[in-house]
Amino acid sequence: MITAPDRTPLSREFFDRPVLQVAPDLLGRILVRNTPEGPIELRLTEVEAYAGTDDPGSHAYRGRTARNDVMFGPPGHVYVYFTYGMWHCMNLVCGPEGMASAVLLRAGEITEGADLARKRRLSARTDKELAKGPARLATALGVDRALDGSDICAGPDAPLSILTGTPVRPGQVRNGPRTGVAGDGGDGEAHPWRYWIANDPTVSQYRAHTPRRRRT
Repeated sequence: MITAPDRTPLSREFFDRPVLQVAPDLLGRILVRNTPEGPIELRLTEVEAYAGTDDPGSHAYRGRTARNDVMFGPPGHVYVYFTYGMWHCMNLVCGPEGMASAVLLRAGEITEGADLARKRRLSARTDKELAKGPARLATALGVDRALDGSDICAGPDAPLSILTGTPVRPGQVRNGPRTGVAGDGGDGEAHPWRYWIANDPTVSQYRAHTPRRRRT
């Protein structure tokens, strides 16, 4: 018997936990994006954890700024940043207020509103690629800096909300180095904080950190 995903909204208490607990627990949850054209729903399949001022890979590592202010809490809010001059990426703030922890949403499966997502992701060859990567995910959902600071626990009519969905069994969860993030030795292995659902076709391809060459 197949059980339908649980549509109970996740509480703020869910996010008010250490980031390394929240991140893998987000796999299988349903992210709902309400747009003027209609809703889009996405099942989360890949995420990355960032542990604030204790984490060299985090935007908050060097302290609070106007850009990363939302990361410092309260939990249950959305942190959106702009990168490479062209892409947005979406994070969910978690942990005690002031800790600046957040989970980057790396990939997911569009389960409703695929027609709307396709209009934003014209280069996707299949629906499995609509949200395969953090920038693609944000683009498919129509997420940009205007949604920075949104309360994901504000209710079903909010621009973004998240439902219980179908939590993934521990045996299905995999973890490893974060994509494109350096760690001890430059390989990212000191922080194996990327979590994904094993064998899911929507999970993005791992890319190791490549140090930038300085011009001489």
